[in-house]
Amino acid sequence: MLSVEELTDKLIDLSFAEDIGDGDHTTLCCIPENAMGKSRLIIKEDGILAGVEVAKEVFHRFDPSMHVEVLMGDGSRVKKGDVAMIVTGKVQSLLQTERLMLNIMQRMSGIATMTNHYQQALIDAGTQTRVLDTRKTTPGMRMLEKEAVKIGGGMNHRIGLFDMILLKDNHVDFAGGIHNAISRAKAYCKENHKDLKIEIEVRNFKELEEALAEKPDRIMFDNFTPEDTVIAVKMVNHQCETESSGGITFENMIPYAKAGVDFISFGALTHSVKGLDMSFKATE
Repeated sequence: MLSVEELTDKLIDLSFAEDIGDGDHTTLCCIPENAMGKSRLIIKEDGILAGVEVAKEVFHRFDPSMHVEVLMGDGSRVKKGDVAMIVTGKVQSLLQTERLMLNIMQRMSGIATMTNHYQQALIDAGTQTRVLDTRKTTPGMRMLEKEAVKIGGGMNHRIGLFDMILLKDNHVDFAGGIHNAISRAKAYCKENHKDLKIEIEVRNFKELEEALAEKPDRIMFDNFTPEDTVIAVKMVNHQCETESSGGITFENMIPYAKAGVDFISFGALTHSVKGLDMSFKATE
């Protein structure tokens, strides 16, 4: 399995390949090879900054001679007009790395900002519920998007299909029920020497009772109402972790959190997020 660093390197290589192709002919035709310059990363709206460390890697991999002065790091609360970094180097390099750096930082910062907005609202409401992401990520960018969730104060649900067992409705139906699904999961882990958490999705109180009898690590209440979630949390009574999912938005999440669930997962953090506006401008 590739490491986070290896996956990031592959993403950067692919991104340059699709953007530059056989050459940035716009830059090459009008900028001398030895021309030197400086650009500033200017923040254009308030939010949480994310992607600084990845941006440094983008610059370094394209041109190791580029110098990056970081003024505001990952997790910084930024406002319109802030300068987050200053980059000095060949003008050709500044121009050819600009868009990839911005694409990554704008998306990661947007995710971090949205996550922080959600998590802070849950804290302000007096709950201890944590915000989780999902696997509804941009193909190839999952590691960066999930890192952005953490920078924003949220938690990663799981990275992929390999680091946790999540038995969803289709798994349960194909396996022939809650008991079969969880018992097979436990047997699989034992036989294959896997130390994986087992989570089960339940759709009603009957399935919840069946799941509790099997002692999973976490139970997800799928499309429960807030009122039903209150009952479900009482039924679980701290026997395992609890999670709410399905149709939950920023506008309706507080009652779910106040019901006492440990986690609420939001696909919107990565599939419906708006990038944080910023620009990379030449300076004297």
